[in-house]
Amino acid sequence: MYKILKKEVLNDVVELMEVHAPYVARKCEPGQFIILRVGEDGERIPLTIADFDRDKETITIIYQVVGYSTRELAKLNVGDELTDFVGPLGIPTKFHEVKHVIGVAGGVGSAPLYPQLRELANRGVEVDVIIGGREAQYVLLADEFRKFCKNVYIATDDGSLGTKGFVTTVLSDLIEKGENIDEVIAIGPVPMMKAVVNVTKPKNIKTSVSLNPIMIDGTGMCGCCRVSVDGKIKFACVDGPDFDGLQVDFDELMMRQRMFKEEEHTVNENANRMCNLMGGAK
Repeated sequence: MYKILKKEVLNDVVELMEVHAPYVARKCEPGQFIILRVGEDGERIPLTIADFDRDKETITIIYQVVGYSTRELAKLNVGDELTDFVGPLGIPTKFHEVKHVIGVAGGVGSAPLYPQLRELANRGVEVDVIIGGREAQYVLLADEFRKFCKNVYIATDDGSLGTKGFVTTVLSDLIEKGENIDEVIAIGPVPMMKAVVNVTKPKNIKTSVSLNPIMIDGTGMCGCCRVSVDGKIKFACVDGPDFDGLQVDFDELMMRQRMFKEEEHTVNENANRMCNLMGGAK
């Protein structure tokens, strides 16, 4: 069992957990992920590793409470234990010989981006980051990024913090100003990553994305996480999660992500109905 050592509410829909997972902490590298289960009958939840501490034997995860399974996860507190915490899974991020990298994060995309940019900074690479959110409370890990990033740019849809607009607004401005960018690493919602690629592709800027499609087993057997990259079928769990963003078929990926919306809605409705029944019985 894997004990929860720390829990922090980051905003109204995002939480952080630090979990004691000795094996994963010893073996993991930036870019990899884990799959956890809250209980014996729980759904398998894939989450990218946000941080790790080999000495403390801990893994930090950041998750958005969006459905039944993540709501069950959010019910746990410090001292509780997870049934499964499997990993590290996926291929670690491949770091290239570059001088300047800009990371672009949307929402909880800040979590997997954090260890990647930190590793680049430790290697002597000049690192900047652009963090986006609907409003100020959804801008995640800005203070943590400031510890090693030369510049931290923030964009919010409503203008409550930083630039009013999207992460692509800031990225486009930097490119137009002649910023010398060797690589962009974009992690966040699929439409955001697609928008970033639409900015970088005409300039032929190397762009890496981290994909988190529908996933079940995490070993490539189920085929649920397949994506098209350069016209070839890849599996995010074993071939990724990092891919060349300039080669990803984002339209197909977005279509596949909508495949189980009806089933998810049914599960949520049933869970809400059960909660109401239990509440009414008290």
